[in-house]
Amino acid sequence: MRGIAVLRAVSDAGGRMSLSGLVRTTGLARSTVDRVAATLARMGYVRLDGHEATLAPRLMELGNAYLAAAGLPGPLGPLAERLADELDESVSLAVPDADGIRFVHQTTRRRAMSLTFRIGDLLPAERTAPGPLFAAAWPDARWAAWRRGPGSGTAAGADFEERAARAARDGWALDDQLIEPGLVALAVPVRDPRGGTVCALSVVSHTSRHGADALRRALLPLVRETVAAMERELHRVPPAAGQATAGEAAGGTAVRGLAHRTAASKQELGAEFVESLARGLTVITAFGEGRAELGLTAIAEATGLARATARRALITLEHLGYVTSQDRTFRLTPRVLALGCPPLSRTTLSDIAVPHMAELVRHVHDSASLAVLEGEDIRYTARVATERIMSVNITIGTRFPAYAASMGRVLLAGLPADERTAHIGRTGLRALTPRTVTDPARLAALLDHVVDEGYALVDEELEEGLRSLAVPVRDHTGRTVAALNVAMHSARRTLDECLTEVLPQLRATAAGIESDLRIAGRFTRIAEV
Repeated sequence: MRGIAVLRAVSDAGGRMSLSGLVRTTGLARSTVDRVAATLARMGYVRLDGHEATLAPRLMELGNAYLAAAGLPGPLGPLAERLADELDESVSLAVPDADGIRFVHQTTRRRAMSLTFRIGDLLPAERTAPGPLFAAAWPDARWAAWRRGPGSGTAAGADFEERAARAARDGWALDDQLIEPGLVALAVPVRDPRGGTVCALSVVSHTSRHGADALRRALLPLVRETVAAMERELHRVPPAAGQATAGEAAGGTAVRGLAHRTAASKQELGAEFVESLARGLTVITAFGEGRAELGLTAIAEATGLARATARRALITLEHLGYVTSQDRTFRLTPRVLALGCPPLSRTTLSDIAVPHMAELVRHVHDSASLAVLEGEDIRYTARVATERIMSVNITIGTRFPAYAASMGRVLLAGLPADERTAHIGRTGLRALTPRTVTDPARLAALLDHVVDEGYALVDEELEEGLRSLAVPVRDHTGRTVAALNVAMHSARRTLDECLTEVLPQLRATAAGIESDLRIAGRFTRIAEV
């Protein structure tokens, strides 16, 4: 309970908080906060930088467990994105969470006035468009609890019961500037094969683009078409509850490995490692796709924990509202998303990469950079410089011709063969130094070598005296999304030393970035910067 209180405090603070701030916020003793922070850092869920704790992308595996078990963002997210593209408006998926709604998917349009809602954010039901749709199915006890709560006394709560009744009748609901002045939204329920409302699809706009009624008149038919497509997806036969798919079986093996590492960490760190916290969080990761509802035995088997240990963890998680139980089976609740998802759902590739790059620089003592392909150039999106009298001086946003840079060759090698050929054909290959490769056939052969070997080594082709080694960074589909390099003066290492001393470190760093990227990007789109 104390460990989760620390996680919630850091999450509510935007993903970063000092240890002394955690003491003040949680009311826990400093020694307890230190032990919890050390445990979370050991698990890879936070990074400790001096006396400050920062949430790490790996923490999103907890929220991913809920999202995968719910079975909503995976099949429905692409349909929501397609609708957002068609309407040029922001589109959300939300689920009910007690007296509020919690977002499970966001496709936001980039504008000067853009939305700041994030996956995992909780909003009061009475001030949102999805809220009346969910409240329409509330039992009397829930309505009684809501009437005793603060929401009923607000301006938005004055006619909430009437709006819920109207939503039940019409099959849609509007938010006319209830959550924020100028913001309007239209929501339609998405129902499962049994007819129950599992989530709501909402389109959010600004009054400068649509009034609330105009939004409904213009967009309701298209929203309903998308909802119908979503419901067809939900009618597909899912894996049986409690049985893992082939992919989830591998995930179960990873969870069991986490339990073994937990025991090893306890032996190594002793009292500084809070084993009960690690075990409780491991229980959350037992759930996933095809594993929405699990019995105690299945959870114990999936995690490698003793039944009694798993049971104590489940009782605590249920008390805190992260798990619910019925007929001896357990299910995660949307509250799990509060454990880091709101701040981490806006994580960028650069955010993920920089801590790994900093560790790389500490080992190789040369600068490291991350870049993406943009037209015929590479654009630097992240950089960690080393402190030297003579070092490579490049800033974020710098662009270089892709054909003459190590990261550019890695990124070009990651393209389909026909796109590589077309890129070479339209690029003017001019000599930047006497060593620059300008022959298209030779460049094509070099790119083929990069494809085969998985790295590019460029020696004084971009600038005299500059030697650079790069490797790809790939997403969960295997697509090259960025390139990572180490750059140095040619006097620092020979070409062979670059391959023997730097390349293994570079590949290990890229693997660490990719591991975090797979977790952080499972249910959300990761921006480059």
